[in-house]
Amino acid sequence: MASISFRHVNKTYPGGVQVVPDLNLEIADKEFVILVGPSGCGKSTTLRMIAGLEDITSGELRIGDQVVNDVAPKDRNIAMVFQNYALYPHMTVYKNIAFGLMQKKVPKDEIDKRVHEAAKALDLEHLLNRKPKALSGGQRQRVALGRAMVRDPAVFLLDEPLSNLDAKLRTAMRSEISRLHKRLATTFVYVTHDQTEAMTMGDRIVVMKEGIIQQNDTPQNLYDYPCNLFVAGFIGSPQMNFMDAVVMEDKGGYAVKVCGSTIPLDGHMDKAKLAPYVGKTVVLGIRPEDVDAVDAGQAHDLDSTIDIAELMGAEINLHVDCQGNKLVVRTASTFTGREGDGAALVLDTKKIHLFDKETEQAIAH
Repeated sequence: MASISFRHVNKTYPGGVQVVPDLNLEIADKEFVILVGPSGCGKSTTLRMIAGLEDITSGELRIGDQVVNDVAPKDRNIAMVFQNYALYPHMTVYKNIAFGLMQKKVPKDEIDKRVHEAAKALDLEHLLNRKPKALSGGQRQRVALGRAMVRDPAVFLLDEPLSNLDAKLRTAMRSEISRLHKRLATTFVYVTHDQTEAMTMGDRIVVMKEGIIQQNDTPQNLYDYPCNLFVAGFIGSPQMNFMDAVVMEDKGGYAVKVCGSTIPLDGHMDKAKLAPYVGKTVVLGIRPEDVDAVDAGQAHDLDSTIDIAELMGAEINLHVDCQGNKLVVRTASTFTGREGDGAALVLDTKKIHLFDKETEQAIAH
């Protein structure tokens, strides 16, 4: 079991292409940490530096108490699960799982014991004599997990392992990997660009952009208190709605003028942080589930026109136009409005987020 520590780690490729400028990150022993961000944000490079598949340009990387900057991948006691499974097509499932142990000259009895234990845990016992081409995508991914498990590594590294699976299988494998982490009680570092995976699996999420950590927090805190516009827009599906708004004083408190309406801000917002923004334009953010559509004639905050109504079963996602602002509203499936109809919107003022328009940093939640 091992912790991981990045201290001022830099990764620059030939030609001066800087992928990770200055990474400082602590991952505790037995923690499940998700690295998430858009393509090209440096998350896979970070994972590959832990594995030893990418050299570190400068800084210090520790696994446990050992500085591993110059330690070969095979000597780091890590196991990596790749996006494309990386199974040997000419070997059976048994031999694929056992391959790493065979290379280490582990006794045959011990190999057999470990392979069958992993196969039982991953429901692969009936498939041990098959070859990869006779397996489904989910079964192949479980074989790749089994091959990592039998090595009993200090750290598991998973690089977008579910991206090749269909939606139903991804959901099943998410819970499979979470159960595996609890059972093995070891350190997991998981890379994904899918924020649903990030929200449902990790103890902690590290949001990256252009090689820089934007926010490092629990899934709930990231969702409720995003530190900037990028994190607010990246975490959550559908993504947060954004509108320009002007902060104003209102009856001893504060309000925002948005889309021609004045909306009082909830009293829990920090007044000291709002005061410098009076008269200034800020970005108001609110999540689709924190906006409701009500029938015309009821008290509401904003008027809008429905562009698209997406029936999702138990709810409807309304894509609406509010004076040029394109918003998404998640409302009950009983709402009768459809394309072209007006929609009266009610905002949950306790869930409003305000961001500085220039710096894009959060002002208040």
